[in-house]
Amino acid sequence: MMRNATEQDFDEIVMQNDKPVLVDFWAPWCGPCKALAPTLDELAEEYADEIDIVKVNIDENPKLAERFEVRGIPLLLIVKDGAEAARAFGTMSRSRLDAFVDANVSAA
Repeated sequence: MMRNATEQDFDEIVMQNDKPVLVDFWAPWCGPCKALAPTLDELAEEYADEIDIVKVNIDENPKLAERFEVRGIPLLLIVKDGAEAARAFGTMSRSRLDAFVDANVSAA
């Protein structure tokens, strides 16, 4: 499942989620973010049972960007059990994104 999160609902959607969550910090003016979006859409469908994907627009939610020390975008975080488990910066090929998710989500 893919959805958007804001400063108001982030903790409920992400930090209190029973499933791992891939958080995509992005902005509408970010070319690499736009390039990554279709890959994340595919990932959301294929990994629907294992992981939720949440997008955070840093222009609209600057406090979340500050909280997670976002210094560049796109920034992907994996949150498990209410804590950051991994992060990756920049665009990724589908195979690299799959490897990132598999390494950090499927691991028991």
